[in-house]
Amino acid sequence: MGNAVVRNRVKRRLREAASDTVKTHPHGYYIAVRALPASKNATYQQLHHDYTQALTAVLTKLAGEHKPRGAGQNHE
Repeated sequence: MGNAVVRNRVKRRLREAASDTVKTHPHGYYIAVRALPASKNATYQQLHHDYTQALTAVLTKLAGEHKPRGAGQNHE
């Protein structure tokens, strides 16, 4: 992803984005975040947006609110 300075900057930004998660969901979740190489060029706002979207998708799946594959398709 980059040198130590870049990795630490991305790590700090993702930690800050994740701090909101701890405030809203203090118990019951273990979350692992993996930064992809494109993260090194992302702004804080971009990383926060991506983190929030990914977290929302995961929480939706955990809550069972996602559509199963093939839902809504006519199988005649």
